[in-house]
Parts: sequence; structure tokens; C-alpha cells
Amino acid sequence: MKTSALNYRHLYYFWVVAKEGSLTRAAERLDVAVQTISTQLGLLEQFLGKALLAPQGRRLVLTEAGRLALGYADQIFLLGEQMQDVLAETDAGKTMRLAVGLSDSLPKLIASRLLDAALQLGQRVKLIVHEDDFESLLGNLSVHKLDVVLTDRPVPSGTTLRVFSHLLGESEISLFGVPPLAERYREGFPASVHQAPVLLPTRGNAIRGRLDHWFESKDVRPDVVGEFDDNALLNTFGRHGVGLFPAPSALAKDVGEQFGAVEVGKLDGVREQFYAISNERRIKHPAVEAILAAIHGRDMAVSQPAG
Repeated sequence: MKTSALNYRHLYYFWVVAKEGSLTRAAERLDVAVQTISTQLGLLEQFLGKALLAPQGRRLVLTEAGRLALGYADQIFLLGEQMQDVLAETDAGKTMRLAVGLSDSLPKLIASRLLDAALQLGQRVKLIVHEDDFESLLGNLSVHKLDVVLTDRPVPSGTTLRVFSHLLGESEISLFGVPPLAERYREGFPASVHQAPVLLPTRGNAIRGRLDHWFESKDVRPDVVGEFDDNALLNTFGRHGVGLFPAPSALAKDVGEQFGAVEVGKLDGVREQFYAISNERRIKHPAVEAILAAIHGRDMAVSQPAG
């Protein structure tokens, strides 16, 4: 085990050389002598016990160890740049920054309600919202590029990432459709949904299995005309009348206002859950605490989980 600490100036010189592709260009960028950079690189490689760069013609190319080191250096120095940006934006403590990851499967109406609670703080909050797939968001959370991830599923058991799931709440699910479709399939629901056109999340989505089980339990086989990873795109096709689509029952009014759709019927027993995932067992970010407080105070359109 090494007893001395990594010298980050040495690592920074390596990072610049790797980006520039030569000692000369790196020296010009850093405004130092080529010999200085060469010496620093040698000390870094000696410390790590690995060659990070190898000559190839007039250029320096990364070794396999160098490629691995560059990946970590990218994260380290990107975080350093973000720290400077955050401190510059803070305006003597008057602005709070909240970097949120949104799972692309999370209903956007739910996401907007959750985020709106953070904006109700007395302190000004600057939201930085990133939408991506679940696994990518967890990776970014684990290296502190995000403060919290809002999603529809907990962290899977057995993960090596040190992140923690916090159940925010849950909602019943209904089928919605534009008025002509709703009128056609509302009478006799749920039997009327047999062979009806529906839009569903893909099978990798947390709620898809519950929807399939519900259809099976009612002995109805809808015509699945579209499957979507992105919940927003699913809702867009629903707004265009392509098919019936599932959405949280508690947000029926919002679904009507945004997508021009009305409720066809509730899917009894089908509930969607919503989670905040953080790097801590206890959430400490004031803006995320505000989200939790709003839910626990039942200011949200989703119900607080029992227990």
C-alpha cells in the first residue's frame, strides 16, 4: 500500500499532455518549460509504477494504463471546474445549486411536481436537470456530478455503488386517452380494452410488468401499438390519439391540461412508486429535504407510502 499521496499537479500535467498529444503543445498551454512537464510526468509514472504515455512518431499516445488514468483524471478535473462554477454562482451564499438527474422513465408531470417543491424554498435555487437512463444517472451520482436522482425504481440489490434509495411516494395508475378514444373504450371497462390500441413503457421499465399482469388478470389483450423508453414521448403519442396510455391517476387534471386526454378507467392494484437516490443514507441537501417535506405534508399529488 502506498504511504504517500498522489500529486495532483503531476496528474494535471499528464491530463493536459494527453489532451494536447505532445509535450510542446502542453508546455505552450501551461506556459511552462517542456523539461518541467517531462520531469513531472516521470515522477507521476514512477509513483504509479506504470507507463502512461508512449511515443508514436511525433506524438505521444496513451498506454492502456494511461487510458484508465485519463478516465479518472477527466472526472477529477471536471469536478474541479464544476466546483469553481458552483462557487461563482453561489453569490455570497444567496443561491443554492441543485443538480438533479431524471430517469427517462419517470413521468414528467411527477418530476415537475417534485422539483417545484424545491423551488418553494425561501432561498433562491438554481436547478440543473439532466435526463438520462437509470444506470448512467447512478454512475454520475456516485462521482458527485449530481446531488440527487429522481426515478421510478430503487437501487438494485447487489450494486457496488455507494448510493441509497429513499421512497418518496406512490400513485395509482389509470388509462387515459383523447376524448374520442376514451368515449369508445370507457363503457364496459376493463373488458372494453380488449384489442384497444395502447401505448406502453418498454419491458425494461419498472411498471411494465405490473401493467402486463393487470391485463392478464382481467383477461384482456390490448393491441400494443407502441412501446417507449421515454415517458415524455409516450405521452406525446397519446396526445395525438395513437392509443390509450397509462399515467398517475392523481394527475388526471394535469394530464387533461397538457395532453388533452381524459381518464378511461383506473387499473386497480397497479401503483407506481417514486424514489430519490442520494449518496447519503440521510438526505442532507436543503432543496431535496424540501421535496421530502412537501410530500410528507401531503402537498404533493402522490400519496405518502404507508409505514
